[in-house]
Amino acid sequence: MGQGQQEKVATSLAGTVGEEISASLAPVDAELAARYPGDPGTRQPVHTVYVPGDLLTADTVRSWGDQALAALDEHAPDAASLAAVLGLSDDLAGPVHDRVRAKLRQEPVEDLRVDFEDGYGHRADAEEDHAAARAARLVARAYADGTAPPYTGIRMKCMEAAVRDRGIRTLDVFLTGLMEAGGLPGGLVLTLPKVTYPEQVTAMVRLLDAFERAHGLAPGRIGFEIQIETSQAILAADGTATVARMIQAAEGRATGLHYGTFDYSACLGVSAAHQASDHPAADHAKAVMQVAAAGTGVRVSDGSTNVLPVGPTAQVHAAWRLHYGLTRRALARAYYQGWDMHPGHLPTRYAAVFAFYREGLAAAAARLARYAERATGDVMDEPATAKALSGYLLRGLDCGALDLAEVTGLTGLDRAGLEAFATPRRGDLTASAG
Repeated sequence: MGQGQQEKVATSLAGTVGEEISASLAPVDAELAARYPGDPGTRQPVHTVYVPGDLLTADTVRSWGDQALAALDEHAPDAASLAAVLGLSDDLAGPVHDRVRAKLRQEPVEDLRVDFEDGYGHRADAEEDHAAARAARLVARAYADGTAPPYTGIRMKCMEAAVRDRGIRTLDVFLTGLMEAGGLPGGLVLTLPKVTYPEQVTAMVRLLDAFERAHGLAPGRIGFEIQIETSQAILAADGTATVARMIQAAEGRATGLHYGTFDYSACLGVSAAHQASDHPAADHAKAVMQVAAAGTGVRVSDGSTNVLPVGPTAQVHAAWRLHYGLTRRALARAYYQGWDMHPGHLPTRYAAVFAFYREGLAAAAARLARYAERATGDVMDEPATAKALSGYLLRGLDCGALDLAEVTGLTGLDRAGLEAFATPRRGDLTASAG
């Protein structure tokens, strides 16, 4: 054919066929968009710290950071000693140790949950009212003076009959206190524990809807996490995955699924000595949670360890190795968040997170750079892989494991460029998927 001459292509189907197919799939298109909007693209904290409602103070976060730094000073005062405990390579030891110390000084806690459930227990109504109102004042003040973690909120009591009214009242007192102090902070997070039936999630939705209407807030303003602590939350009596139905029952308000290590293990009859986040029962539950949440914008969080890094140095080191190993294991399984129950867990939380992102930085950046330039290499990546690579780098940036200058230097992409690859259009991911 001559240059510029358009080739004639033969087809067999009438144009109406495509139109009819599109019309028939319109409901499916709408459902896909509604049920699976994708990751929200916001920062996910690497952990959640739980503090009993009556123990919260204005300096709780700073105190946790100071205690964690003191533990480092006593049990791993330099990079070499921390590397020896955790098995860090020579090239990672210095950067990880330095970044851990900087993190503990600047932002020791990323997500704080004031606990009015198991960590608080049953108190007189007047006492819990006072503690909830006080928590609201302290949280509002922390956001006002800039000392609050990026995310803060409460865990109320569950929707079971015995504690339902108390949980609803505590939530009302806390949220009302925030409104009276100037409004709901942007980093507000609520946790609904021990959910067993989707109807309990629906009840939480109705509760928050009523609060929003009472204060003239935008519908859907308040989201919440669903805590998975019972077998019924994973598998319903009819054999369906309850957790998937819970996400839908939340009507777009669910922000996370949090695994409750010890309640869930006990529910299945796992003996106390073997209740841990790496038990096969835990792996099964989190795998179901992960599949149910995929694409919905709801994030999955691992649970905690109850082995505390306290006592003589040898005992602290053993607890640190356990926590570090569990955290690294979770990260490899795409559980990017977990619970920390003691200040001594912070050094190994951040050491594990920082090592995870720093040791993979060069390879991930090189692959993303090749993809961005459409260059050839020993791996042929697709849009979905580019999404994973950019998401990896963004998570590393958000927590402080990586610096934007070094990521940009290796990829040629600024943050906006990274975010563009991390949140591609649905068609971009499926067009060449294999």
